[in-house]
Amino acid sequence: MGDTQIIEQVRPEPPSPRKWPRRLLGLAVFCFLLSAFCFAFRAPLLSAAATTWIINEPAAHADAIVILGGGLEYRPFEAARLYTNGCAKTILITQPELPPTAQLGLTVPEFVLARQVLLKLGVPENAIRMIGTNVTSTRDEAVALKAWVAETKAHSVVIPPDIFHTRRVRWIFQRAFCDTPVEVHVLSVAVPGYDAHNWWKHEEGLIAFQNEVIKFAYYHLKY
Repeated sequence: MGDTQIIEQVRPEPPSPRKWPRRLLGLAVFCFLLSAFCFAFRAPLLSAAATTWIINEPAAHADAIVILGGGLEYRPFEAARLYTNGCAKTILITQPELPPTAQLGLTVPEFVLARQVLLKLGVPENAIRMIGTNVTSTRDEAVALKAWVAETKAHSVVIPPDIFHTRRVRWIFQRAFCDTPVEVHVLSVAVPGYDAHNWWKHEEGLIAFQNEVIKFAYYHLKY
């Protein structure tokens, strides 16, 4: 019977309790340096984050320009500019659910004001179409647009939302039209007061970017 060689496995000793303070100190130093770096270079980092987030897909020509709900101060103005430049011959306005004050006739619905802006800017009445009924979300607007496209046999549309809304708009509309050959172009619209290079300096910019990141994650989970 041969000799049996026993190899004893050497197990690493658990870290000494004395080493934990040094490790915690090292972690604290690392976090401090990382925070200092981010603070020192916050402007280029935050600008890069916004630039990466924003979608901008100009189109020379499309069958329609779509005005989504919200952004009354800039979306219909951009739609009118695109129409005047010959981008499309039709402008679509989605009709959101009326708020209580509009239901009572105390305020003018937003889509009615958007239409009035277009008319004031020289868009002819026969070039404006209303789509959807009581839409309550961007997804509802995508469904309404898909119904219009199916009816009119349109091939391409341009949607001009504000800068931080663009990524969610492109995602939800691409999902809605994934089984069709329709081209959806999302064109970012400048917002008065802030842009991709200074948004974190303004409360409106902070709220807009934060809300869109949360909504984008929510849409991914829900749809």
